[in-house]
Amino acid sequence: MPGSRGGTEPSPRAPVVVLVEDDEVIRTSVSMALERYGYRVRSAADGLTGLEMFRDHTPDLLLLDVMLPELDGIGLCRKVREISQAPILMMSARGDSLDVVSGLEAGADDYVVKPVDTPVLVARIRALLRRTTFTPASSGAERAAPGRDLLVFGDLSVDTRGLEVFRGGERVALAPTELRLLLEFAAHPGIVLDRQTLLRNVWDYGWDGDSRVVDLCVQRLRRKIGADRVETVRGFGYKLRR
Repeated sequence: MPGSRGGTEPSPRAPVVVLVEDDEVIRTSVSMALERYGYRVRSAADGLTGLEMFRDHTPDLLLLDVMLPELDGIGLCRKVREISQAPILMMSARGDSLDVVSGLEAGADDYVVKPVDTPVLVARIRALLRRTTFTPASSGAERAAPGRDLLVFGDLSVDTRGLEVFRGGERVALAPTELRLLLEFAAHPGIVLDRQTLLRNVWDYGWDGDSRVVDLCVQRLRRKIGADRVETVRGFGYKLRR
């Protein structure tokens, strides 16, 4: 793959990426390229082996193809989401709309279309990994509990310091991207945020991205915090109800 840089042996503290790709040429080239960028890569050729490898290595990120033997990428993504909120980046050979939508609905955070240049792939991986590091945001929402940054929106509470979300007193488990999205909404309650703003601030896109990523992540977030909590403003974007 073009565009990789010459580098050193990955550090023992380097992020671990589990790569699941059935094409041996692609699997080998992607592994070598990511290792040159300093990542530690564990690779598998089918979905079932990839799932076992994910459980064994608890990686920082899962990179997987949509079309896989034994267990396809959609099924693998769903099974991983049952046990982990680690970032998931999917690769689609065709960029097929159905593949992309199915992957994102299954819990993937982002996707790339093959063939993909190494710098593009690495940029997406870095952006995903950055989402595990949060900066608490200020907001005009109601604050409670001295010493904590707790934002309250009806039955929804967002602890921006402890990075926890509660609905009706029950903790809500959110994937990193879902949490980043909610924090962005919570920092601007009642304000409409367009999709490109969300792609820039939540997905760390420095370029125009696929707005379907935003729409499907909003859908997943609504299922967890309440369908009426995030309002669609047609033709503009989304806003968090105060």
